[in-house]
Amino acid sequence: MPVTPEQVLEALKVVQDPDLHRDIVSLGFVQNVEVDGGAIKFVIELTTPACPVKDLLQQQAEEAVQAIPGVESVEVTMTARVRSRDAMQEELLPNVKQVIAIASGKGGVGKSTVTVNLAVALSQRGAKVGLLDADVYGPSIPMMMGMAGEHPLTKDSKIIPLERFGIKMMSLGFLLQEGQSPLWRGPMVAGTVKQLLSDVAWGELDYLLVDLPPGTGDAPMTLAQSVPLTGVVIVTTPHNVAANIAGSAAGLFKRLNSTVLGVVENMGRMVLPDGSTMQVFAGKSGEELAQGLGVPFLGAVPLDPQVSSAADDGMPSLVKHPETPQAEAFREVAGQVAAQASIKALGSQTTVPGPEFAPRA
Repeated sequence: MPVTPEQVLEALKVVQDPDLHRDIVSLGFVQNVEVDGGAIKFVIELTTPACPVKDLLQQQAEEAVQAIPGVESVEVTMTARVRSRDAMQEELLPNVKQVIAIASGKGGVGKSTVTVNLAVALSQRGAKVGLLDADVYGPSIPMMMGMAGEHPLTKDSKIIPLERFGIKMMSLGFLLQEGQSPLWRGPMVAGTVKQLLSDVAWGELDYLLVDLPPGTGDAPMTLAQSVPLTGVVIVTTPHNVAANIAGSAAGLFKRLNSTVLGVVENMGRMVLPDGSTMQVFAGKSGEELAQGLGVPFLGAVPLDPQVSSAADDGMPSLVKHPETPQAEAFREVAGQVAAQASIKALGSQTTVPGPEFAPRA
């Protein structure tokens, strides 16, 4: 008997997304099933181009369909479509699918470094990425991205974001004169953050990463209350003080009903030239902090002097040193952040699209 599309879908129900804990058919990932005798073609549409289990899902799908009697060849096309967060049409960023804030309890933990490298990692996977530097007290993104001293243009009363490494960027640092240091009061911070969100022509984005100032002040509260965040990523280092204050920041966002997507440990175990590792700092680890908060641990980035030196040179370390352990760590963390964002987005949807059958030629 000839193979049918229904047989293909039934076979694919054994393939489970390990993050979403459901099969790829019920999730609506399987599209355009096409059967031509023993030749089977179909599309798997994931929820993010940075899916950390993309290759595994493709392999399992191929094996499941290949096991159907009568199947001679299997061709799987892997695509991705980032799902949208809630209430996109009602607020400041109608064309941005996911808004992810990067926060920390204290300064000096490398939050901005983590933010720019996560943005690069997501962009390199094919996502449309924006980067908002909301650290109004000390905007560092322009220097770290090699764009210090540059200023954006305006069009139709909107600020056009600057672009580099495939990422759209906006920062208060682009709007100030060199050496200018404004004196902020609480209401001014809130108003500035809202303007950076609403007055910029972001266009269509899969992810907007927002680099927040450290602490639990006006900027993070304004963001959480102004925009339906997908969630917040907490950055910490293996220090007890950093971990404790990071826990306070996580508590703030939970009180504001914002989801904490997880914890990233920066400046983790250093990888030595012989391949061994050394724990430079011996305080509470990011994994321990995540366990205490009851949130996912998104990964650790090893301590590497090249990370800070690359930022000083105006280039993310993922671009300047792409083959290092820290670069691979940033890519893995980006995949985990995207996975948690997908879990949040799919969890808010009441319906999931069904599979599509491609017409016979």
